[in-house]
Amino acid sequence: MIRHRSYAVPLTAVLLALATGVALGAGPLTDTGSSASPGPRVVTESPDATYTDAFAATVAGRLYDHGLSRRPVALVTMPGADPATVAALTSQVKAAGGQLTATYAIQSQLVDAGQKSLVDTLGIQLAQQVKGQTDPKATTYPRIGQLVAIAVANRGSAGAPAGDDAAAVRQSLVAAKLLSVPTGNPQTAPLVLVVLGSPLDQAIADGVVTGLGARSRGVVAVAPTKDPNLVGLAADGVTRYVTTVDGSETSAGRVAAVLGLVRAWSTRGGAFGASGADGAVPLG
Repeated sequence: MIRHRSYAVPLTAVLLALATGVALGAGPLTDTGSSASPGPRVVTESPDATYTDAFAATVAGRLYDHGLSRRPVALVTMPGADPATVAALTSQVKAAGGQLTATYAIQSQLVDAGQKSLVDTLGIQLAQQVKGQTDPKATTYPRIGQLVAIAVANRGSAGAPAGDDAAAVRQSLVAAKLLSVPTGNPQTAPLVLVVLGSPLDQAIADGVVTGLGARSRGVVAVAPTKDPNLVGLAADGVTRYVTTVDGSETSAGRVAAVLGLVRAWSTRGGAFGASGADGAVPLG
């Protein structure tokens, strides 16, 4: 929660104005010319993108107000996720005080419709092995999403050692080339940040993200502005349980994504970002 409310509202308002390219009205930032000027100057250019990104990055720490302090976060990337975006989000999670437990990469086979039989067969076998840890009514992709969540996440309030179930799922998914897991047996985390990449079949995107949301405390999915899969998550009702933020190609969008993680600790769901139906910034 932001302590200095006198700063929060104006900073947020200016950040949103800059992020969306809205020209600021008359004031100290407006070049009106002399009093003898025959008429007001018409601003035809949008704010400089470099300045906008620099501004967002500068005010981010004040907006975060250590909202992720000591809270573990697992980062999950989809195939085609932009490495620069992943690196920038990692830095912003740390700037908010979060503890990044690990970065996991979902491999192309897991989200390839042509590999559905493999994903389904392995998912059924693993669900039987970790009996009671997945929804018995779940279909192929929600099930595999829940299994990925067992490997990377928990529904508690702290990081937790990867137990036997998590270890078994990790080993099987890695062996099948469905998931990349870093060495060192990282802890599971209550919060999960999912970075979308190349376009997916929407049913696959819905299933995997929904499954992750079912087995974690909070999930935020982030993608570039108007990403079709992110739009689809909202249209299909996934944002009732999972928070989405678009605009990840900008500093403002990445700041909003991390604010989404802060919010997801206590409030699930919502569509935010440059074209989010619930607002540009997930505050409160």
